[in-house]
Amino acid sequence: MSRPERTTILDARALSRALQRMAVEVLELAHGTEDLVLIGIQRRGVELAERIAKQIETDEGAAVPRGALDITLYRDDLQTVGPKPVIGETRIPGDLTGKHVVIVDDVLYTGRTVRAALDELADFGRPKRISLCVLVDRGGRELPIQPDIVGKQVKVNRGERVDVLVAELDGRDEVDVVPTGDGAAS
Repeated sequence: MSRPERTTILDARALSRALQRMAVEVLELAHGTEDLVLIGIQRRGVELAERIAKQIETDEGAAVPRGALDITLYRDDLQTVGPKPVIGETRIPGDLTGKHVVIVDDVLYTGRTVRAALDELADFGRPKRISLCVLVDRGGRELPIQPDIVGKQVKVNRGERVDVLVAELDGRDEVDVVPTGDGAAS
């Protein structure tokens, strides 16, 4: 079986540089680390949030609380997922009330994942601010959601998807645009 042609838009070095820049932008947006909490959306947003937090800790010498959010049960299309959806871990580092929460995700597309994340976060307190940090903004929004921090903006055609690979899960760091072969976007 032939592998669909992948177009690499970020190699490992470019991905690393993007995350370093995003860490600086998160710090600027949050005015430091005092009330900052990073929450990654399962799956790859968690690894990206962890890397951004570690970069900030290295640069600032201050611990950054972080967590993970699995939005599966908050999806507006849960009935299409199947009878037994796979639920990942949701881990929130304490009450979010009064905190500046930065949601970290790998790819922003329709905005529905972010909407679900906002719904779920409401169960954990009332942050003073919520910001959105994404590695790739591919356009194609269905909801009025825009990122505050973007690693790379890319125009992706119908029938293509963005694959984010991270070493922790995939053995390498890379972001590719891949044809889906069905003419519909994913």
